Order: sequence, then C-alpha cells, then structure tokens
Amino acid sequence: MPSFDIVSEVNLSEVDNAIANVMREISVRYDFKGSKSTVENKEGVISVFADDDLKLKQMHEILRGQLHKRGIEPGQLDYQKIEPAAGQSVRQNILVKEGIDKELAKKIVKDIKSSKMKVQVAIQGDTLRVTGKKRDDLQAVIQFVKDMGLELPTQYKNFRE
Repeated sequence: MPSFDIVSEVNLSEVDNAIANVMREISVRYDFKGSKSTVENKEGVISVFADDDLKLKQMHEILRGQLHKRGIEPGQLDYQKIEPAAGQSVRQNILVKEGIDKELAKKIVKDIKSSKMKVQVAIQGDTLRVTGKKRDDLQAVIQFVKDMGLELPTQYKNFRE
C-alpha cells in the first residue's frame, strides 16, 4: 500500500551557515560599527545579543533574510522573551522548531478524517504516516494539508509504492 510521512524538519547546518552570513554582514555594516552584537547557535537554540532594541530588530531582519535564503521558513522559529543584559544591551533566544507536536498532529488527523478521504493517518512520534490504496488519494492529502494554512511548515517525505 502506498504511504508517505508528513514531517517538519530543519537542516541545522543551513542554520549555522545563515548565522555565519549574519555575523559577516554585521561586521561590515556601518550602523553596527563598534557594536558588540553577536548571533550564535547551540543545538537548535539561536542566541542573539545586541547593544539595544533597535539593533536587535535589525538583527532579526538580517537573520530572517539569511534563513529564508537557506530555505528555512519563519514559522520554524519560536522567538522567546527579550531579556535585558548589562547596561542597555539585550539578549533573546530563538528556538528552531522541529517535529510536529501532539496538539497539531491531532488537529491534522482530525481534519483529514473529517474530509472523508480514503486514507489512514497514524501519529508516529513527531511525524504522521499516511497510507492509502491509491497514489491519487495520497496526493489529495498532501494538497489538503498544504491548503490547511498551518503555521508550522511541513515536508512530505518517504513516499513509497
């Protein structure tokens, strides 16, 4: 029986490449001259340190642009609370979301089942396995999930006949 998996994955090496580009851009920009602003990635958590709120917002724009160039959607980033650091400087952590959480998985399964498509959907950890008798049914499910307008970007992998 044909099947495929619905997943939400991020290539962390692309995140590292984007952060390296952000640091390179910050080092040559005139408005960041003499600034101690930095961006670093530790196991899926991006730490942004800026001299003030304005520089933090500018760094967010640069980071979003670089991540978008690398194929990482803004919906895969979870911005945490801005924390004050020494003086006027601020710090913020940004989590890189991977996998589909249980609440969203249940919502997707419920919506697919209510659409009366002839497929079975199973939650397997942080992925969803969709099986059906016909390839056309599976392609209809892919289009249905794309049209749901989910905040979290999804990929469709492991398509088997």
